[in-house]
Amino acid sequence: MVEVHLYGNLRRYVPQCGPQAPCTLQVALEGGGTVGELLARLGIPADEVCHAFLNGKLFWTRNSMAPYLGYQQVEDGSVRREPALDRPLKPHDRLGLFGRDMALLVV
Repeated sequence: MVEVHLYGNLRRYVPQCGPQAPCTLQVALEGGGTVGELLARLGIPADEVCHAFLNGKLFWTRNSMAPYLGYQQVEDGSVRREPALDRPLKPHDRLGLFGRDMALLVV
């Protein structure tokens, strides 16, 4: 299972998530899967995701300033600017996805 937290307008893709309540899902992926497979399963277009955090660390953002703001980052300290759809997921990973309406969280 992968724990997925949806923020902002991305919550509209999950019927049981309301606009005011936290939206946390437990998603089972065969063989682990990838971020792209998870997005497809939830019906969320990748171009609507502005920032993605994996286990509390930023790994994908559309904000060019994020690397300079001192966020903890996954792997080698670099953050991808293009969608990281090929990123593998493991059981018990926590994935936080922020919609484009939440872009100010990183600025």
